[in-house]
Order: sequence, then C-alpha cells, then structure tokens
Amino acid sequence: MRRLVEQRQYSERRACKLLDLSASVFRYVPKEKNDAEVIEHMMRVAESEAQWGFSLIRIHMRNEGCKANKKRLHRIYKECKLPQRKRTKRRVPERVKDPIVLPIGPNITWSMDFMHDALVTGRKYRTFNVMDDFNREALCIAVDTSLPAPRVIRELEQLIEWRGKPERLRMDNGPEFIAQAMKEWAATNGIEFTYIQPGRPMQNGLIERFNRTYRTEVLDAWIFESLEQVRQMTQEWMWRYNHVRPHASLLRLSPRAFLLKCGQLPAHYAGSRAEFPTVQQDIHNTTTPRSTFTMHCA
Repeated sequence: MRRLVEQRQYSERRACKLLDLSASVFRYVPKEKNDAEVIEHMMRVAESEAQWGFSLIRIHMRNEGCKANKKRLHRIYKECKLPQRKRTKRRVPERVKDPIVLPIGPNITWSMDFMHDALVTGRKYRTFNVMDDFNREALCIAVDTSLPAPRVIRELEQLIEWRGKPERLRMDNGPEFIAQAMKEWAATNGIEFTYIQPGRPMQNGLIERFNRTYRTEVLDAWIFESLEQVRQMTQEWMWRYNHVRPHASLLRLSPRAFLLKCGQLPAHYAGSRAEFPTVQQDIHNTTTPRSTFTMHCA
C-alpha cells in the first residue's frame, strides 16, 4: 500500500479504495516492544524467591507497581525459561560403599531378616530367617504372628546352643534389631552387630536372595490354612534346601556338601567335618498330612 502512495503517487484515499483497506491500516505504526525493564524486574524476583511460581511472581510484581498485564508477563516468564523446575541440592549424607565380605568358614557371619505373608483366611504372619553367610545354610526360619525382640533373642539363643556362637550378625535397621534389649544381649555374648546402611538392601544381599528362594518355593507355591502348616512345610523345605538343592555360587553343591568339602571349621571344634552341627529335620515325622496343602496353579 505504501508502495502505491510513495512510488506511483497514489493518494491515500485512492490506495485504500483500490486495496479495500481502511485508512487506519495505512496510518498504523507498531509500538516498539521493550521488555527489558519487565524482564529485569521478573528475574530479580525469581532469583530472590527461587521456589515461587508464575502466580506469586506476577502478584508480587503487581504489588511493586508493574503495569504489564498477565498475558505479557506470562510470555516473558516462558521466554526466560523460568517454568523449568530448579534442581536443589539434596542434603543426603555421603554413603561409604560397604561390599559384602564373604567369611572363610562357618559361624563367622550370620545374616538375619524378616518376611511377611498371609494365610488363606487373611491372617497375617511373619518369618524370622537366619542363614550362615559362608555356605548359605538356612539355620532358622521362625514363623509366628508376632516376632518382637525378646522372641528374636530366644531364637538366637537356641541356635547358639546347638550350632555355636557367630562372631557377627548382619541385619537391617528394623525396630526389632535396633532394640535396646538386642544390643544388651549382643554385648553380653560378645557378638558384633553389623547394620546395613538405610535404603541399601544389597548390603544384605545374601539373605535377601535366600528370602526370594523361600518365597518362590514355599510361600508363593502353597496355600496355607494355619501356622502349623507353614511351619511344617518350612521345616521340610529347609532340609531339602540345606542337603539337596544345589547352589550356583557354591560350586553347584548343596550348603551341607559345600561345608564338608570346602569349610574351614572353627579352631575350637574338635569333631570331624561330618559331625559339624547342621539343621537335621526328620521330614517323615510330621503331624499334618500333606494332602491338606493346596498347590498354587500358574
């Protein structure tokens, strides 16, 4: 339109009529956008209040006398990439890597952990699992609805009575394990407690892998109606686990066979390797018929 007026010497009226446009279009001059002042104001607020969003920033700027409307402020807010969430430094204490050190013989390190499950009636129960880290032998699986610290101490004392005392016990930070009664019992018996770091279950990986096997082959494989059924099946499975089931990490031997072949028995033990105590359960002496168990069907 301006070319008609400036080069061909058309009048403003004739050019508007020829192009079917109003005169206001010809006379319109766009205002120069200068957002520098608003950007500076917004960045100053955003830097001082890093956790504020657009709404708080806009209200604060308005209270400080900024005349820009909401659409203009939101455009500037996005152009400055302020919607990006600011990553703050998490205040997490540095964790020192603590790899699992495998013992050279039995009764050096035992691992302990709890598991949860429920009967077919919905009644919940817990299991307290203990294993020897050397040959992955299952030493104890106590099944009950409640397993407080005194019960844990009683189970450990029964283990020590027939198996011998370990040098240390590895466990997580569960309430039963950090109880004052447990600490006093450990100090009295000269047993070292090794707690894994919070949120690092891999530091207790041996017992965690054992828990998975126990859940797959027992808890998830059968439907139990009573705690007696759980205890019976658990005892039978422990015998097979310790004497029959091969382990890839134990030269494909069972825990008992690996102990007899490679175990460095404690110095104070005077008997032969074959006489070293282990879990010896009579799987044929049962009180509950096997027909009462129901197998899961995949």
